[in-house]
Parts: sequence; C-alpha cells; structure tokens
Amino acid sequence: MEAPAAAQGPAEPSRAAEPAPDVEITVTSPEQMRELGRRLAGLLRAGDLVMLSGELGAGKTTLTRGLGEGLDVRGAVTSPTFVIARVHPPLGDGPPLVHVDAYRLSGGLDEMEDLDLDVSLPDSVIVVEWGEGKVEELTEDRLRVRIDRAVGDTTDEVRHVTVTGLGERWTTADVGVLAG
Repeated sequence: MEAPAAAQGPAEPSRAAEPAPDVEITVTSPEQMRELGRRLAGLLRAGDLVMLSGELGAGKTTLTRGLGEGLDVRGAVTSPTFVIARVHPPLGDGPPLVHVDAYRLSGGLDEMEDLDLDVSLPDSVIVVEWGEGKVEELTEDRLRVRIDRAVGDTTDEVRHVTVTGLGERWTTADVGVLAG
C-alpha cells in the first residue's frame, strides 16, 4: 500500500533560468558581421560575458571589432591570439572591452586565472573567442555566439550566426533585435 502524497507548498523558483530562445541570423559580408557586433553592443553592459565559437576565419574577431565600435572603446580591435587578451578602455562612460582569444589555451578557467577575468567581469564586457569549456565557470549569465561558415576551398562569405542567452540576465533581454 502506497503512502499518501505529502502536501505540496508553492514551487520554489529554479536557480538556473531556462535558456532564452536561440536567435539565428544570416550574415553575407564582413561589414554585416561588424554591424551585427555594433547592434550586439547595444544589448551589453558591464558584467556581461560573451563566448564566441566558430571555425578559423568565421568572423569572430570581425564581430568583436563591431562590438568595440558599438561600445566606443579605445584602440583597434584585432585578434589577441598571441597576447591572449587585450583590454580596450572606454572613450566615454561605457564599460571597457576585454577581448580574449583562448585558442592556444588547452585548459579551463584555471589556465586562464592569470588573466583575472573574474576580477574584470563586474566592470567590463568580456568577449572570449574559443571560450567554450574554458570560461563557463565565470558566470551562469552569458551570451553564446556560434558562427558557422562553409569550410574548404570556398570564397563563400555567408555566415550563419546563432545567439543563445544563458542565465537569468538573458531571459528578459530582447536578443531578437539582433536579427534585424
């Protein structure tokens, strides 16, 4: 014989918010990728982590260049592959942009500890290329941007960008504005 079910009180809110719906965008030129970065900058604020993934040459740095323009930061945004990270201070009242390229790093957040990303995060926008599996521990609230392109011997400029907001911060943000 089964015991009667215990009385249930109000459901406790979940600590981890459901991911926001993916936004899919087709980009057909480097200038459109930069424009996407400028639009994305309008959604970002200090404390935001953006993880970029995609094949070599997909447009991660081009997107970040547009992001830097939209955030109005100092200095040319170039690939930080060999220096690992660059900090671009704001020219106005906005947050600094910390641009990290984790391509050459094989470990997780421990290997990146010297970059002090956890210290920079509250006051900066941090963009990490090749960050999957390496920086998720920084915060539950992050924006994942995947850029897919044709591979092989092709001059095809078309990119398919998928933007996914993770964590409570992104459940109310209108990421759909990035689509156009």
